[in-house]
Amino acid sequence: MKVQILGSGCPKCRLLEQHAREAIAELGIAADIEKVTDIDAIMGMGVMMTPALAVDGQVKSMGRVLTKDQIVPYLQGKK
Repeated sequence: MKVQILGSGCPKCRLLEQHAREAIAELGIAADIEKVTDIDAIMGMGVMMTPALAVDGQVKSMGRVLTKDQIVPYLQGKK
């Protein structure tokens, strides 16, 4: 599984990454976390507001910091 955190590296982006790491650890799944900071790459994924979360190339959330509990269903494929 590939989890991408899209954003400039601001505090909200770092917090989203932390929550994603916590969700991955809680589920005990194997996932690679990639930070995408290139604005052209971010816009190429259709993201206009950061931070954003993508799972396996699919944007799941943008413009807000999800909690660990909000991220878990995305990692489980339920959303």
